[in-house]
Amino acid sequence: MNIDAIQNGIVIDHITAGRGMRLYELLGLDALDVSVALIKNAVSHRNGGPGKKDIIKIDSDIAINFDVLGFVDPGVTVNIIRDGELVEKRRIDMPEKLTNVIRCKNPRCITSTERAIDHVFKLTDRKNKVYRCVYCETKA
Repeated sequence: MNIDAIQNGIVIDHITAGRGMRLYELLGLDALDVSVALIKNAVSHRNGGPGKKDIIKIDSDIAINFDVLGFVDPGVTVNIIRDGELVEKRRIDMPEKLTNVIRCKNPRCITSTERAIDHVFKLTDRKNKVYRCVYCETKA
């Protein structure tokens, strides 16, 4: 398979195999009018052995919601490409707070009745990747 190199844009690399499509959807990449490549189950040599990963290549320098990346798959790498050269490489960690990334499942939560309120979640357990609604404490 041959995917062209991008000249100006973003490469989201080291996505856990199978999570690329969820990132694609949460980042709203389907709404972009630019070339986007989602590569699933690419060979990965990270951590010393053969494995699989997903990769997303965006042929445009757009704003990316790093909170979405950190929530779905902490540890992904974001590479910023300009004029065909890597200018920045950033490893993404779990955000302490998520705003309007996910929605509260609790039907009694104020976010279910008041439409203008942001859906805000706070990281309460980093080890187990647990986020809770700041209004009702429901687990995400």
